[in-house]
Amino acid sequence: MQSERPSLPASPPAPGRARARRLRRAALVLLLGLCAALLLAGVALVHFDWNRARPWLNAEVSEAMGRRFAIEGNLSLDWHWPQPLETGWGRWVPGVTVSAERLVMDNPPGFDPGTSAPAPLGTIGRASATLHLLPLLSRQVAIDTVALDAPDVALARRADGSANWDFTPAAPGQGERTAPPWRFSVDRLVLRQGRIAYADARRDLDLQARVDTLDPGDPASARYGLRFTLQGRYARARIEGSGHAGPVLTLRDEVVDYPLRFQARAGRVAAEAEGTLANPGALSGMDLFLTLRAGSMADLYALTGIVLPNTPPFQTSGRLVGSLRPQRAVWEYRDFRGTVGQSDLSGHVTYTSGQPRPRLVGEMKSRQLRLADLGPLLGADAREGPSAQRPGKVLPDTPFATDRWNAMDLDLRFTGQKIVRQGSLPIENLSVRARLDDARLTLDPLTFGVAQGRIASRVQLDARDGAPLRAQVRGSVQGLKLSALFPRVERMDKSLGRMDGAVALQGQGASVARLLGSSSGEAKLYVRDGVLSKQMLDLASLNLGSVIVARLFGQDKEVHLRCAVADLGVREGLAHTRTAKLSTDDAVVEATGQIDLARERLDLRIQPESLQWKFFSLRTPLYVRGDFADPQVGLEPGPLLLRAGAAVAAAVAAPVALALVPLTVPAADDDARCAPLLAQASAPARSGLAGAAGTPPSARPGASKPRR
Repeated sequence: MQSERPSLPASPPAPGRARARRLRRAALVLLLGLCAALLLAGVALVHFDWNRARPWLNAEVSEAMGRRFAIEGNLSLDWHWPQPLETGWGRWVPGVTVSAERLVMDNPPGFDPGTSAPAPLGTIGRASATLHLLPLLSRQVAIDTVALDAPDVALARRADGSANWDFTPAAPGQGERTAPPWRFSVDRLVLRQGRIAYADARRDLDLQARVDTLDPGDPASARYGLRFTLQGRYARARIEGSGHAGPVLTLRDEVVDYPLRFQARAGRVAAEAEGTLANPGALSGMDLFLTLRAGSMADLYALTGIVLPNTPPFQTSGRLVGSLRPQRAVWEYRDFRGTVGQSDLSGHVTYTSGQPRPRLVGEMKSRQLRLADLGPLLGADAREGPSAQRPGKVLPDTPFATDRWNAMDLDLRFTGQKIVRQGSLPIENLSVRARLDDARLTLDPLTFGVAQGRIASRVQLDARDGAPLRAQVRGSVQGLKLSALFPRVERMDKSLGRMDGAVALQGQGASVARLLGSSSGEAKLYVRDGVLSKQMLDLASLNLGSVIVARLFGQDKEVHLRCAVADLGVREGLAHTRTAKLSTDDAVVEATGQIDLARERLDLRIQPESLQWKFFSLRTPLYVRGDFADPQVGLEPGPLLLRAGAAVAAAVAAPVALALVPLTVPAADDDARCAPLLAQASAPARSGLAGAAGTPPSARPGASKPRR
């Protein structure tokens, strides 16, 4: 048998392991104690009568906001866990939901909105806010969700720019230390049966909106969660509207497609829109299908700040996309289509806010543009006929709306593929580039295709510095077929001739009539290879020409026009004939005199120089005098020259007030038929100038001194 070995005693535990076990037990006890303390604190907080804290809380918030705040109803607190809007470990940090009833916040001390807005800034029937606890340690109130029942908020801004939503904390007393300000953030806002009012004395605006949650059975609840109505006034215009919005306004998510649909009317402006707002909390964007209707495009300025011209009533529909951020907003109205008056319109425009002025760029076109719809752009009434003019006058005198030109810059291109004028052959096309820069409007090029010819021009209107509107116009006419303007003449297969010409004028005034009435410059017109007769001019409704032709050539005579030349000098609204002659196979007819653009009167003498006197029914000179609207033609009482003719021509032969390159008309200056007329006119013109160098331009009847 083997002998048994004696057993060895167990070794004592190592000192380090024993210490670790003791520390773990202590930590566990401490953690359990802390949890128990937190649990007891939580139970105490929940069961604590928070109404006792209302005076302190009201005072703290009032001091922070710089105006009286009060919770007049019950105040309670409940725990919530986990956090509904958090992700990761933060979801498991407990939070609290604070509920309060009958909340009131007053306007700042001494603030009187001066409107129908109620005295307090706002009242709330019941409010609940879900708060995070940890941010409170850094003086930040971070709220998950704010739910407001029956909120009634009245925002107001006075004429001096002060607003009741400007929060100014009370200034600390002398020697007091200023604590860091509290910061507030809200992730989600829910409104139930709310009312929001906005009164702005600076813009004469007073609006009220009511917001409510949709019932589950409402057909719109599948996409929307709220409905709202809007009413009020803007200046004298009544505003009303309604619409639907998403179920809640989420302010935290970076990517939110918030649905929105509304229709609204303000005076003559009506709008309908449906689409989405991208992240409304950051105002990062919108994507809406927008329909606009108004009595004029100019009506949009008061609501949008976008400067557009006066037009007939219009309607457009298109896609509006872009950003809503102040001072960085970019709006694109894409692929819109609509009508302006009786004309169609389509295109796209982009509006960009910025300093010193916002900017509008884009392109528009019209397949068929009615000429009367362009009238308001030129300062004329959109109606056609005598009623659209001033009594006894023919030049449009409606003032240009230049007071808004310094509010925005623009660069727009417009093309009218076909222009229609009532009672005549359609003008073929129109194209223009309009640029507005610091209250200076430039139309360059402004081109018309008309009567198988072309009218090209450059127009500059300068309204800077509050001075009277200054204008420069330079243009040319190329190959315009005159009979094509008059369908009944065209059907006779007769030609009134082709016209070439050029004009350069400079003036100042608030309307077309006043610009022409103060203008200086020159104009040249040439007409070649035509046929004239009283019958043809009657068919063209050219009554003045019909009377003159009948007096000179007889009632039934058909005259072959070789060339007609009109070379006019213009100074301070008076146009004088430097050369005005008409050459036919039978005679040369010369016109001398003046055209008063300011008073819209004619004073011309027409002298025939017969090559074959047997063809003339009249050998005595004619006069043409009177208003543009109703000139009179009669016999000149004796072979008397116009006393002012040669003298005034001397003063305007070289209009030094116009710093423009002298006019040329290449298609006609060297024409074989027109050159002889110019050669015949050169010698008399020079002798007339030499003899009248000192005669002032104020020889107009009734004028005491020249206009400056």
